[in-house]
Amino acid sequence: MSNEFINLTTDNITSEHLCCAIADKKHQHGVAVKRTWLTDRVADGHVFRKLNEKGKVFIEYTSLEKAWVPVVGDNYIYIYCLWVSGSFKGKGYGKKLLDYCITDARKQDKAGVCIISSKKKKPFLSDKKFMQKFGFETVDMIDGEYELMALSFDGSKPGFATNAKKQNIDSEELTIYYGLQCPYIPNCIEQIETFCNANDVTVKLIKVDTLEKAKELPCVFNNWAVFYRGKFETVHLLNEGYLKKMLDR
Repeated sequence: MSNEFINLTTDNITSEHLCCAIADKKHQHGVAVKRTWLTDRVADGHVFRKLNEKGKVFIEYTSLEKAWVPVVGDNYIYIYCLWVSGSFKGKGYGKKLLDYCITDARKQDKAGVCIISSKKKKPFLSDKKFMQKFGFETVDMIDGEYELMALSFDGSKPGFATNAKKQNIDSEELTIYYGLQCPYIPNCIEQIETFCNANDVTVKLIKVDTLEKAKELPCVFNNWAVFYRGKFETVHLLNEGYLKKMLDR
């Protein structure tokens, strides 16, 4: 098994696989969408670093000022995703990827590194206990559940934007804010539209397609956020089954 890691660049981004969705055919459109999104970001300093194997082993991060999330702070790195799955777990890859990010942040004279997690482990968010092993601490929280964790180098702390703590909207309709970064999102949108059309459920899908829109969101957001009856529900990507359970509650 390889110990070699690769960073995506403008030169190799079209030829390297995006390991968060490798072989699943229903997500290939999403892979193309993410590749397009990444092309502009990588040229601007966004980092996507992966193991040189066909597996889900990668970290994705950028400067907080350029991160499409409603988190604010001075001179921090923001980690979107750190993922090691399947047979690749337990081999130290997560540590190597996080060490690389932390070292990179120090080389850039950043104030620290931050990431969204949760009090209890949730899908699509990094594990709080793993981050704590590296010295990350909870520096802000929303609804006693979603946590912003940070490893500060200089004592400063980032935080959720004030608007993100609102966690409610005026509309009672099922409302979903979504980004173009995750390759699983286009298929989720397709399933949601199909289910809602078949069951006479009104749904409002709001594409977050600029940095400014992402910074101004009224909720926790990494690339996805769901509201129902005016209240924030989850950052969990919805397929048809999960959506049905949520609506039946």
